[in-house]
Amino acid sequence: MQGTVKWVDGAMFVGESGSGHAVVMDGPEDLGGRNQSLRPMEMLLLGTGGCALYDVVSMLKKSRQHITDCRVELHAERADAVPAVFTEMRLHFVVSGFGLREAQVKRAVELSAEKYCSASIMFTQAGVTVSHSYAVEEAAGPEGVAQTQ
Repeated sequence: MQGTVKWVDGAMFVGESGSGHAVVMDGPEDLGGRNQSLRPMEMLLLGTGGCALYDVVSMLKKSRQHITDCRVELHAERADAVPAVFTEMRLHFVVSGFGLREAQVKRAVELSAEKYCSASIMFTQAGVTVSHSYAVEEAAGPEGVAQTQ
C-alpha cells in the first residue's frame, strides 16, 4: 500500500492513494486552515469505521441476512497532551433489515473486532481502548410501518 500527501497551502493537504483516489484534508482556521475538509485524525476515525463496517456488512451478506441499512456510529477520545493520540474509540453498529438474527449480527461485530478489522485491531495493539456494540432494528415496510416477525 502506498500514497502521497501534498501540501496545498495553510493547513490544507491533498492525499492520493496508490489506487489513484484523492482526498482533501484541512485544519481549523485558528491553525491556518480554512475548515473546508476533514482533519487527518478524523480520517483515521472514519477509516476505522469503514474498515469495520465493510467486515460486518460482508459477513451479514454471506450469512444471508436481509440487511437494508447498516451504519457505524463512531466516538473517540484523545489525549489532552501532545501527541494528542486516541485513547479510546467506540464503534456502535446499527443494523436494519428484515428478520435479522441477532446472533449473526453479534458474531459479525465480534469477528470484525477480534480478527478482521486491521484498523481497529491496530489501535487496540497500540494501547487504545476500543469497544464495539450493536443494535438490531427491524426495517420499515412499504408504508413506513415496522414489520413484525
